[in-house]
Amino acid sequence: MNPHASLIFTTSLILGTTITISSNHWMMAWTGLEINTLAIIPLIAKSHHPRATEAAIKYFLVQAAASTLLLFSSTINAWHTGQWDISQLTQPTASILLTVAISMKLGLVPFHFWFPEVLQGSSPVTALLLSTMMKLPPISILILVSQSLNPILLTTLAVLSAALGGWMGLNQTQLRKIMAFSSISHLGWIVIIAVYSPKLTMLTFYLYCLTTTPIFLTINATKTLKLTTMMTSWTKVPAMNAALMLTLLSLAGLPPLTGFLPKWLIIQELTKQEMTPTATIIAMLSLLGLFFYLRLAYYSTITLPPNPVNRIKHWHINKPTNTLIAILTSMSALLLPLSPMVLAAL
Repeated sequence: MNPHASLIFTTSLILGTTITISSNHWMMAWTGLEINTLAIIPLIAKSHHPRATEAAIKYFLVQAAASTLLLFSSTINAWHTGQWDISQLTQPTASILLTVAISMKLGLVPFHFWFPEVLQGSSPVTALLLSTMMKLPPISILILVSQSLNPILLTTLAVLSAALGGWMGLNQTQLRKIMAFSSISHLGWIVIIAVYSPKLTMLTFYLYCLTTTPIFLTINATKTLKLTTMMTSWTKVPAMNAALMLTLLSLAGLPPLTGFLPKWLIIQELTKQEMTPTATIIAMLSLLGLFFYLRLAYYSTITLPPNPVNRIKHWHINKPTNTLIAILTSMSALLLPLSPMVLAAL
């Protein structure tokens, strides 16, 4: 892609995210979301492959429908209350429509169908943007209106997302689809606590971004897109694959790694809210995701020759080195000792 075009699209992504996060008026928030959508579509379709074009069209249609619903809900609320302020969402119908719109934008169940297909048709770097940065504006809107949303509806969507994300990830062989269902599962954890503790929602999202980023960057550096190639990619950069295993286990939420912190705090908060059955259910559903994370970790590092995969081994010639991957991997595995400070801040 032309460097000037790449700069324009990247700047537009940052601008749209900033506008949505910092706005108090529904029209400004909608404008930021539209700028984001228009900026990411060329990045999805830049490979000039039919799969990429299909992914860009699917993304555009879903995001346009979600933005229309968001604008419709804000208009209904303004019609009844005379307020365009985001924090003044009090009309019940508008609240339900907004929940549906945000669910479509995030990819929550049952509006998740577009997300795995779009990630599969995108490059690893664009898939990383779709999984992290593009979810920040909708989550920010969700937090701003969290006190006006229906907690039963949000809890239902969150539990369904955690269940389907773990269940559908079991039979996937494409790494980007596995990461897509992983994102859907983690969105369930992020959304379930939004009404009760918005700060914990943002902390969970930040830690999810921290652990997902080095995984996508490692996949991009080693050019590994399927499980069959992952089995032999350890020969290319053994140290990077060992670090990838730790990051995957952290994303699964295993102690004493960083990913255990948000799940621990969410289960604790749900118990405080007298939602012990819900906390038990979502904790049990996380075991589904743990299975395919362990499978990825096994394929990335523990599978040693001789193995039955009839593929050429990639010996470490022109080893990819990336300081950012090393820093993010270390943070995604070693931040759990900071949990007392995080608890004090919350």
